[in-house]
Amino acid sequence: MKTLVIAEAGVNHNGDMAMAKALVDVAADAGADIVKFQTFNAKRLVTSTAPKAGYQAKTTDADETQRDMLRRLELSKDAHVELIGHCGARGIAFLSTGFDIASVDMLLSLGVRLFKVPSGEITNLPYLRHIGGLGGDVLLSTGMATLGDVEAALTAVEAAGTPRDRVTVLHCTTEYPADIDRVNLRAMMSMANAFGVKVGYSDHTEGIEVSIAAVALGAAVIEKHITLDRNLPGPDHKASIEPGELTVMISGIRNVERALGDGVKRVTPAEALNLPVARKSIVAGQAIKAGEQFAARNLATMRPGTGLSPMLWDQVVGRVARRDYEVGEAIEL
Repeated sequence: MKTLVIAEAGVNHNGDMAMAKALVDVAADAGADIVKFQTFNAKRLVTSTAPKAGYQAKTTDADETQRDMLRRLELSKDAHVELIGHCGARGIAFLSTGFDIASVDMLLSLGVRLFKVPSGEITNLPYLRHIGGLGGDVLLSTGMATLGDVEAALTAVEAAGTPRDRVTVLHCTTEYPADIDRVNLRAMMSMANAFGVKVGYSDHTEGIEVSIAAVALGAAVIEKHITLDRNLPGPDHKASIEPGELTVMISGIRNVERALGDGVKRVTPAEALNLPVARKSIVAGQAIKAGEQFAARNLATMRPGTGLSPMLWDQVVGRVARRDYEVGEAIEL
């Protein structure tokens, strides 16, 4: 199964279309399946007095309100159209997270049919019902959520019309960056077992190893924030990976997919060539005369494995030699 890799450009364009297109290029060049942005209207999303998250206050002007910060990061409908066109030219799928119902509807009008529920909206019942009624596939991010929160959100989406088999639940730790000790990657599998859904991982850790590990555990989707430069100003750059790291991460994911195989234990063609060299045969451990009885004292197991398998040891012991054997000569029955 191929893992869907989403390069999360998010708001790391800093409101600059040239930078946004450069992020599309980075994602396409690295081999990501999707590049994802964020669609919102700051006035609809937050109140005028809403504070910033702690990580946002550290990476942006601490005296600025969350609304003022987000206003600078909005993408207009025309900007979305331009980005969708650029994605098409680069051969990568476009996606954006709509943070409110009007933003979701705008994305729908632009042809988006995969809907990402961000962690902050997992307890927003009107929003969940709207998403569930659109008839598309859903990515449900679960940062800051309990198992009960996830169950309630899944129930809401299902009741609105989207069957569970069209929902992928993304494990997530809502810290930027997320502390490796608080990732709790096994929770991804707990949700798969509890709800019978496809699962994935939205990665906010520094580095790339946790995303690769998630694929080894069975993640169907990996989402990772990307930036042109971690030192750029803005709320999410510090928790993002740079172009070279994205390339290495995707290469690692694809190698893990290949290594996982189909689960059937079999001898590979390459192993078959090595088998006679590495395995052993039953041989004469000392000179044996015709008519002498084979016994543990005069038998041995040695390479190559081109003769009788040592698994036939009990069938050989007690038999009578039909000819003379030199030391190391393969025994015949």
